[in-house]
Amino acid sequence: MTEMHDHNIAEDLKQISAVDQYLTFRVGDEDYGVPILNVQEIRGWENVARVPNTPEYVKGVLNLRGTAVPVIDMRQRQQQTRAEYDATTVVIILRNEMDGEERICGIVVDEVSDVMNTGTDDIRKTPDFGDRVDTAFIQGLVDVGGRMVMLFAVEEFMRHPDLYDPPLEEEED
Repeated sequence: MTEMHDHNIAEDLKQISAVDQYLTFRVGDEDYGVPILNVQEIRGWENVARVPNTPEYVKGVLNLRGTAVPVIDMRQRQQQTRAEYDATTVVIILRNEMDGEERICGIVVDEVSDVMNTGTDDIRKTPDFGDRVDTAFIQGLVDVGGRMVMLFAVEEFMRHPDLYDPPLEEEED
């Protein structure tokens, strides 16, 4: 009996490790998922300090326990109509390690939906739309009950020049 019980636990652990969790959110009529391990916190919308000479979609920075965190409006970043911020508007604080440093940014979204579990086998490749549609921040798609959820590519997003200056390469002598 113990041997069978151990086998079931091993199988359960294998299945759990093959499932990733995503926080799902909406921007306009589109559903997105961001890996839950990249989410530091979710905050209600609050005014941020505007930074001069930044694109319109860079709303500014907020003070997160002494750290200045850039905040990006996802509707404006994706060139959608500007939304009025209301009670469901939130800022998702994302974190990601890049080049040995933890980077943090906030994204303004219309609402947070749920936590979604998905297996690697459920993720579909992002279609190639050519140069007309920018899919750089989409790492894949998942069908959830007939609606497509786009999986947000946090690292690619955070590597965008609006958020990140890569370290300078040291010249070799």
